[in-house]
Amino acid sequence: MRVVKNKGDETINFLDMFAGIGGFRLGMEAAGHHCLGFCEIDRFARASYQAIHETKGELKWHDIRQITNEEWRELRGGVDVLCGGFPCQAFSLAGKRLGFEDTRGTLFFELARCAKEVQPRFLFFENVRGLLSHDKGQTFKTILTTLDELGYDVEWQVLNSKDFGLPQSRERVFLIGHSRAYSRHFLFPLRREVSSVALEKEGMTGRGIQVVGHLPGSFEQNTRVFSPKGLAPTLTTMSSTDKIPKIIQDESLPTLKLREATKQGYASACEGDSVTLDYPTSSTHRGRIGHQIAHTLTTSGNQGVAVPSQDKEHQSQLTIRRLTPRECFRLQGFPDWAYDKAAAVNSKSQLYKQAGNSVSVPVIIAIAQRLKRIEELEVN
Repeated sequence: MRVVKNKGDETINFLDMFAGIGGFRLGMEAAGHHCLGFCEIDRFARASYQAIHETKGELKWHDIRQITNEEWRELRGGVDVLCGGFPCQAFSLAGKRLGFEDTRGTLFFELARCAKEVQPRFLFFENVRGLLSHDKGQTFKTILTTLDELGYDVEWQVLNSKDFGLPQSRERVFLIGHSRAYSRHFLFPLRREVSSVALEKEGMTGRGIQVVGHLPGSFEQNTRVFSPKGLAPTLTTMSSTDKIPKIIQDESLPTLKLREATKQGYASACEGDSVTLDYPTSSTHRGRIGHQIAHTLTTSGNQGVAVPSQDKEHQSQLTIRRLTPRECFRLQGFPDWAYDKAAAVNSKSQLYKQAGNSVSVPVIIAIAQRLKRIEELEVN
């Protein structure tokens, strides 16, 4: 299928590689960009992707390694942005960090092959922060050298999802490659957005309470991570003149003590704190409690929240409730309608995995909007 972009067409066309459930796509489309096609090898993620997105008539691939150079060249001149969150397990701090020794790590070179044949104007890649330090920086140097040889100047920045209105601490490195065939305006550094997190440093008393505010563009909806019914950790109101949530909170909240490798031998969780459920009885791990903010989501979905006990005899105590798949999707900035469509075609275990593997949508939106501004600057 040959893709040709007409002269004067200002629409930014992109390819969604290693697409997962389409976090890149949601963010790019929210900024007004157009998806030409996607590639995803996992059949369960692909089912969610096609349930969430309208893909009729688009290019569809399963395995990027099976796409020929001739197929790629047919897209030359029609693709503006090559998007890809290439598999990060090989570089993750939580994994074995085998890098290019891992077959998943070598998939970066498939993106490079695509860039060589398609020659898009921009490259838009995402990976874990551990990519920067893997093999004492040699892995990242190899990536930069490879893209330089293909004619791309690359800029990068580590961004945290918590700075874009999401109550999740998730650091990822984002790379933007600029083809030297075009004039160049740099995209980074990206200014940190005002978070919807109310914290002590904002001059508020008590502990910060997390509320996911409104996602911009087509995702305009109130997406609290915790349901306002049943197990709500707080009562909040939003002011029309102030973006900081107002909090009604009992200062004498109970605490839940968990074993941890701290000086005291334990750490205390308060209502609304996130708790990592891995290593539940370990005394050698620390940082298991996220004080009013979720840890980085993983594919296991092993994360919970401290909530009041539902046992009438112990209502003054806290217990741990595991986050639901819907809440995990919300932590990545997915609207509820997208979760509902994915849930209709996949099991809960797959939904946990898909949320953990996804990119955070609001971060993609912010970068996609910058790409649009660059396009406008260079056209005018």
